[in-house]
Parts: sequence; structure tokens; C-alpha cells
Amino acid sequence: MSTASWFSRALLPWYAEHRRPLPWRLTTDPYRIWLSEVILQQTRVDQGMAYWHRFVDRYPTVQDLAAATEDEVLRLWQGLGYYSRARNLRTAAIQVVRDHGGRFPADHRQLMALKGVGDYTAAAIGSICFGLREPVVDGNVYRVLARVFGIASPIDSTAGRKEFRTLAAQLLPDTHPGDHNQAVMELGAIVCVPRAPACHACPLAAKCVARRTDRIAELPVKAGRTTMRTRHFNYLHIEEKGALYLVKRTGQDIWHGLYELPLLETARPATRASLAKAVKDRFPVVPGSLAQVADHTHLLSHQRIKAVFWKAALDGPPPRDWLRVPKARIGQHALPRLIERYLHG
Repeated sequence: MSTASWFSRALLPWYAEHRRPLPWRLTTDPYRIWLSEVILQQTRVDQGMAYWHRFVDRYPTVQDLAAATEDEVLRLWQGLGYYSRARNLRTAAIQVVRDHGGRFPADHRQLMALKGVGDYTAAAIGSICFGLREPVVDGNVYRVLARVFGIASPIDSTAGRKEFRTLAAQLLPDTHPGDHNQAVMELGAIVCVPRAPACHACPLAAKCVARRTDRIAELPVKAGRTTMRTRHFNYLHIEEKGALYLVKRTGQDIWHGLYELPLLETARPATRASLAKAVKDRFPVVPGSLAQVADHTHLLSHQRIKAVFWKAALDGPPPRDWLRVPKARIGQHALPRLIERYLHG
């Protein structure tokens, strides 16, 4: 029996019996499956589920999403992080409507041409919705294949990624590639988990190299390590007659398109005296009014934000890019989670 045969024959019946009843598995609508794939990037299923329902309720079709403004989409996305996903989501919806008549293309290359859709997402949509024989390779798949076949190639190397994708393609059956792809991902999500996998419940355990050689904790191998960059954010809480001043983030930095309090970033932690001097040079704020009211450390994938919040008072008219927002209407603006927690607890 070929590797592909035994792998799928063991895996597919297990998947049919044990898969979680996730709502996007009850449809082959590429719009809803695409939404789930984008939302679940860097997001746990239990958290992403509520957002998926929120988007489907607000934008039932890709045409509805394409017609939304960026601010509306960002507001609905608030709290999920990695906000480029939300901006790409809206742009891709516009592409589908404009370039494909509102229908997702049944072609891997054309799917990858959509904003924010990489090889993984295109393979998921293509195999599940259109029966394309395209392998899906995500973190769960890397882990299952590395352990079952005893592969020590680093999953974050070019050679390693190529090796795993080639193997994943070889394992794909001729029929129902979407079920196969979902089965491998599901096994990695609920059985072959990073720590303390449930090997007794695994349909592939009898042939698992890592289990046989006691290398479960070693696989998969990752060569590189993420370097954390620390940044020091000083936010100015300026309240005036029941309103706060907000600024929309622009450029290519984090939280693009979201609103925050006026910000002054410093190279190192600021004292009241050093911040007062920096504020005087940049903002129309009374330096002597600065009073620290809160501090918070916010962790992103590659950054550690050390945020300090300072009460301040205006000394003259605000800059043109400052938006005066009544406190009752703050919730109408998409805020980074850091700012939301500070304002609302």
C-alpha cells in the first residue's frame, strides 16, 4: 500500500467521526470559507468563531463586504489584531467583485492574486470549494507530518518548507482533497497538539516515527527565533468638555488605520521632565500639566509595547489631524486593543 493510501485511509474515517462541527464546514461557499481562513490566521477557533458570525451577519455576501468602508471593517475586526488582515479582506472582496463578477475564481493562481491570499489560503479555498488537488500546509500540518514521518528539516527554512509541501502534495488523494486537507489540519488542532499530544486517540499512531523513536517533543524543528523589539509609547489623554482627542494611525507601522490617543514615542522610558520637554517641542500641550495615570505592557508577535498614559491639557488649538470625539461616541472608532483597555478597562 502506498504512503498516500494508508495515510488517507486511516485519516479520513477518523475525520468523519471526530471533526468539530464548525459552521464553515457546513458549506462549500468560498466566501464563507475564505472568511474563516483569514480570521483564523493567528487567531484561536474559540475567539475567531464570534468574529466569523459577526462578519457573516453584517456582510452576508462578498458584494456586501466590498461595499463597506475601511473604517467599518476595522471596527468590526477590533480586538483580533494583525489589522492588515482586515484591510486585505476588504481589498480582496473588491477584487472578487470587480475582476471576477462577484465569484471566487476556481483557479489556484487567480486565488493567490487576491490581496492577502497566499498559497495556504488559496489551497484551502481551492480544495474545499472546487476540488482542486492543492495541499494545505499550515502549522498544524507541519507538526503532523514532521512527527508521523520523523522529518527534522526546519519548518522555517526554504528547503524545509519545500520538503513538507512536496510530501503534503504526495499524500493528497485523487478524490475529496478538501476533506483530506481539513483532516490533517484537524488532527494537528485537536490530537497532535504541540504539548502532550493525545497519541492514544491518533489514527496514525501505529506508523508515527516520532512516537516510536521518542522524539515527539523535538518535532517539528524550527531554526530561527523571533527577536522581540521593545518600544516606548507615551499617550496623551486630553479630555475637553466630555470629549477626547484621537489620531488616526497612518504609514506602514502597526495598527494602520486605527485610532489612538495622541502619541509621542521615545527611544527609552520617559520621565515627566524629559517628556515635558519633548511635548513642548512637538504638541500644543501645557508641559506642566502632564501627570502619569497608567502604564501597560502590550505584547505583539515581534514587538513589546511599553505604554505610559499621561493626562494633559491643551495649550492652543489642536493639530489638524487630531479628532475631537465625544466620549459617548468613542466606540464608533476602531481602536487598538491597548487603547480600548485603557479607556474601557
